[in-house]
Formats: sequence, C-alpha cells, structure tokens
Amino acid sequence: MTFNEGEWIEGVKVHNIRYFGKWAYPLRILEVRNIVKKIDPDVLHAHYVSHYGMYGALTGFKPFVVSAWGDDVLTEPERSRIKRHVVRYVLRKADAITCDAVHMRDAMLRLGAVPESINLINYGVDTIKFSPRRKSEEIKTKLGIQDSPTVISLRNLDPQYDVESLINSIPLVLKEIPESKFLIAGRGSEENRLKELAQSLGVSENTLFVGFIKNDELPNFLTSIDVYVSTSLSDAGISAATAEAMACAIPIVITDVVDNRKWVDDGVSGFVVPIKDPKSLADRIIRLLKNEDLRRKFGMISRKIIEERNDYYREMKKMESVYEGLAETHKK
Repeated sequence: MTFNEGEWIEGVKVHNIRYFGKWAYPLRILEVRNIVKKIDPDVLHAHYVSHYGMYGALTGFKPFVVSAWGDDVLTEPERSRIKRHVVRYVLRKADAITCDAVHMRDAMLRLGAVPESINLINYGVDTIKFSPRRKSEEIKTKLGIQDSPTVISLRNLDPQYDVESLINSIPLVLKEIPESKFLIAGRGSEENRLKELAQSLGVSENTLFVGFIKNDELPNFLTSIDVYVSTSLSDAGISAATAEAMACAIPIVITDVVDNRKWVDDGVSGFVVPIKDPKSLADRIIRLLKNEDLRRKFGMISRKIIEERNDYYREMKKMESVYEGLAETHKK
C-alpha cells in the first residue's frame, strides 16, 4: 500500500490510497484497515516509523514490523511532542523493528523501543545488477563526456544533501583539470538555485544537470564515470547511492557523517572529507582524477566491502528469517 500515485512493482499488486484534505487521516486509516483485513497477510510491514508506521500500528494487526529510515527516528521526534508520541506509539506496537545503523538503534532505544525487537539489517545492493563493467559508449556520447574525466553526484537537490559544496568545488577542480565534467543527478527544492550557482561560478558548461536516473539505467551511468561524490550533511546508514557506486567499483568521496567511516577507510578504500568543505572535496577529486591506479584500487576494495557486508540477497535472507519467526509465533 502507498499514498504515492503511480507506484508500480512488477509481480506485486499495489494499492494506491488517495485521500487528501481535511478528512485524509481518518479515511486513510479506515481504508488501510479494510485492505489489511481483506488481504489477511502473514506479516504487516510498514516503512518509515512516523508516517506509514503510524497507519500500520493503528490497524492493530499482528505481527507488525516497522522499518526506520533515518529522519523518522532521528529528527522528527524532536520537532514536536505529537511527533514524538507518534513514534513512541509505533515503536511500542511493533513486534519487530529494523534499521541499518547502530546510531538509529540507539535513538529508538531512547524512544522506548524494546531492545530485543530491533534487528540491524541493511537494505543491501544487488551486486549482480550493480557490478563492474565496461563503460557505456552510448551514455558517454549522449552526455558528451567521451574524452572527459567525469564526477557524478546522485543525491537529491535538497538542503540536507549540500550539493552546493560540490558545485563550489568545481572551479577548483577545473583549474587543475579543465576538461573534467560533473553530472548532477536528482531533483529537489534547490535545483534552480544550484543551476544559478553553477552559472554564476562560470562552470555551467562543465556541469550537467541530468535529472532523475531510473534504477535500471543507473549501473551503466555509474560505470561510465570516474568518481562518485556524496556531500550529504546527514544519513541514516550508508546511502543506497553510495553503496551502489561502491558495488560498481567506482572510487568514492563522501562526507564525514555518522556511519560513513564504518564503510569507508579514509585513504584506503575511498576518501572521507569534512562537511561543507569545497576545498578538501576538490583536493580529493583531483587526486583521484589524476591517478587511475588509485581509482582502481579504491574501487576494488569498495566492491569487496559491499559483497561482504551489504549484499542484497544476504541481507534479505535476514529479513526473511524475521518474517518466518513472526509468522510462526503468530500462526493463525
């Protein structure tokens, strides 16, 4: 079930719930309850504690699983008493809770979650789909980057991802490597401002805003560039985009936030830079673009880390085990 119109997953029946306005909440709760009653699943699993998790908890269905995504347990409970009460309520109602980072687990424990109910499970990367491969000449030609060392950012264009710092680093990189290009993917509230910033810095010709990249197309994009960058100001666990780049053996430069150092050994498997530091970011990008051997070394190590610690199939086996245990305990 989703409230986002147009959601579609092959082989899965998706129920779109489209109620808005004054009576949205009670009508949504009623419809969610009716759908759950009709389907009568073995397990009800909601994602995002303070939103879908609330609707899942209000159905009263057992067994109930909820997955925390980050802001829902890290920042939203601090915004208002109501949000805090909602999150506490959902965590108490859940028979099992999943998250992908220790600091998220600790935050939920402070909010009253039962320690035994929390399972650390990564969302995982499909390491078959996201894997090293030859560069796509079609994509390089389409983007006009055939002879250009290229950097990509895949984070959304919203304030928390600080793509501004990446754009501010571009003039510094171009001084050393004038032919380099930067692909800025994603959409968001800052898109127009970031385009204006690139224009004001005189780097528009080297900065390509490519919009949203479909997941099926993403592996070919990643393997056709030279360096991946994430300038995020916060993350839950490792971001999906970062993990996918690592799985493709692309060298990465990421900011020093929360769990990132648990995934990237600075100077060994990638570079970790301070937040809001375009100069440090530019320095690491330049070092990578000038050193093919270093790029290859970082990429190989990153790929191995994802294979060993964040493989989708291995992580989903853990999730399947949680489902089976709950279904057995709540056997109908």
